[in-house]
Amino acid sequence: MDGTTVGAPLGQGVGYGIVLGLGFLFALGMILVTVTLKRYNSELQTSEMFTTAGRTVKSGLVGSAVVSSWTWAATLLQSSGVCYRYGVSGPFWYASGATVQILLFATLAIELKRRAPNAHTFLEVIKARYGTIAHLVFMVFGLVTNILVSLMLVVGGSATVSALTGMHTIAAIYLLPIGVIAYTMVGGLKATILTDWIHTFILLIIIIVFSLTAYATSDTLGSPSAVYDRLVEAAARHPVDGNAQGSYLTMRSTQGVIFFVINIVGNFGTVFLDNGYYNKAIAASPVHALPGYILGGLSWFAIPWLTATTMGLSALALENTPAFPTYPNRMSEDEISSGLVLPYAAVALLGKGGAIGTLLIIFLAVTSATSSELIAVSSIFTYDLYRTYFKPEASGKRLIYMSHVIVCVYALFISTFSVGLYYAGISMGYLYLLMGCIISSAVIPATLTLIWSGQNKWAAALSPPLGLAFALIAWLVTASKECGSLDVACTGSNNPMLAGNVTALLSPLVLIPIFTLIFGLDKYDWKSMMQLRKADDHDLTDVAGVDLERTAEGRVETADEFHEEQTKLLRASKISKWTTVGMTLAFLILWPFPLYGSSYVFSKQFFTGWVTVGIIWIFGSFGAVGLFPVFEGRHTLKHTVKSIFWDLSGRKHPKPIHGERVTPDEQHAYSSDAPSKKDSGLVDEEKS
Repeated sequence: MDGTTVGAPLGQGVGYGIVLGLGFLFALGMILVTVTLKRYNSELQTSEMFTTAGRTVKSGLVGSAVVSSWTWAATLLQSSGVCYRYGVSGPFWYASGATVQILLFATLAIELKRRAPNAHTFLEVIKARYGTIAHLVFMVFGLVTNILVSLMLVVGGSATVSALTGMHTIAAIYLLPIGVIAYTMVGGLKATILTDWIHTFILLIIIIVFSLTAYATSDTLGSPSAVYDRLVEAAARHPVDGNAQGSYLTMRSTQGVIFFVINIVGNFGTVFLDNGYYNKAIAASPVHALPGYILGGLSWFAIPWLTATTMGLSALALENTPAFPTYPNRMSEDEISSGLVLPYAAVALLGKGGAIGTLLIIFLAVTSATSSELIAVSSIFTYDLYRTYFKPEASGKRLIYMSHVIVCVYALFISTFSVGLYYAGISMGYLYLLMGCIISSAVIPATLTLIWSGQNKWAAALSPPLGLAFALIAWLVTASKECGSLDVACTGSNNPMLAGNVTALLSPLVLIPIFTLIFGLDKYDWKSMMQLRKADDHDLTDVAGVDLERTAEGRVETADEFHEEQTKLLRASKISKWTTVGMTLAFLILWPFPLYGSSYVFSKQFFTGWVTVGIIWIFGSFGAVGLFPVFEGRHTLKHTVKSIFWDLSGRKHPKPIHGERVTPDEQHAYSSDAPSKKDSGLVDEEKS
């Protein structure tokens, strides 16, 4: 789509201004932040800081980083599309089917902090436990995950920018990542996490504006009651096949449930195999990893749920009015799959203001998540490929250089790949449904690596590629049987995608027991993970005239501190298992399926309550990941602002604080030179 089918509501100048102007503004801001943190907080940009953010990030920023990383272009665009197709069930199926992975990942985050405190990537853990073959297998699956996510971000974002501004799609594909490259290279993971918070803050405000416009202030709609009446009329004009009574106002949707299953399976892969989420876990201060991920997961739920409930239903309510861009026609399947439901609804609701708001949130969603992917891929190539197989004794300076090179090369690769997909007619929606088929066979083996000592190296190494082969066969055979062809339309339909996704995720449940019977049960002692080491950044700190021990990432903890930390992490691990499983059952079964099973069609009062809960939830999300990080970091902010004032006024030279201002119980960076101490201080799980 080049924005020519429907007249672009904004000029190309607006598109170039936001894509380039905001990108460089964020880059300039991160340069200033990096300089400020170095001067006043002793945060030197070492290779450890670039990749791990000093391992001292608190729960509020972890939560906002999780929200930002999980808010892809697809989160906003695809969720609105499934709402347009299936009604109120679509947003809920999307949100619940993608929230549980973040909640369940909280358990893995804790296990990673506990088992491998010095890890930079989850692939280092694979290498430490299973050796080279499994490491290379999971490296391929991890990189394919990052590539698929990056492609969805760029393809979906560029289509929306093009539709709203008339900018050529190819120009948008190449220009969107530029600003991201700049601030990622300057500030590393810390810059990514800080910009994640800024992006999340702005994004939530715009979503709140959209929802209040549709359900409170709009002259055309303006209340849940008005939207409800228009949805009843829309169902009468074009009832939904497979929905109870053909209504848009029911959770009973056959195609919606099929999408729900595909969504759950695919998103397990893109969380549990995306090194970006392990990066956030590694960056978190040990006691903040669990609350950060739970806070992030619960806060994120409201974003696709309310956004799609607002914009998808607004599109259905307004598409037969002259304000809607496609009027008098309905949206085509290509437009829906390209993610244009949300921008068209925004234009119908708010005119040019809606178009600018949409452009902003898509830009923020694409750039923040792309930044996370750049760091994830650069850390894999730097630590798992370069340092592991080519130069084990690489200096900190060399590792940073490699990280910068990979960031640039990967961004160029993704943009070029996206151009190929654009000309091949592959949309964001197609990629979203396909991703589970390709990557999900590695989810269960990766999870068992951190939580079960019995998985042997052959079960871990062979299950993912065999599962992939079975999934591709199931996907293509089902498509051939259903349609008799293997074109984009047929292979992208729900039933073939369902077959491939489910086969990919569940095949290891058969394969792992088989390989366990053949090669025997492993009896792993977890010690090799504990001996993973940090990079040597003395060359960088010596040049900067900074004592490595006085930086957040260079602090050496004592054996007593380590033992106390392990005790806390073990307790958090037990809490996380019960908490996250309970929340998962609530989101997947207890809430939706009574409504599905009863075939209930929402009354006007019930729909009003449904929308009201969504609006309350989004305000709660704003407080949790928008305002709470500011409160949590108030001491560091106060110190930094005061120091800048003293510095500029010449009253006195500020005394740096070291890393984030956290309590002694919270601030634990890890030593790289004494694995024997850590082994002796390891908490005995059986005795705890």
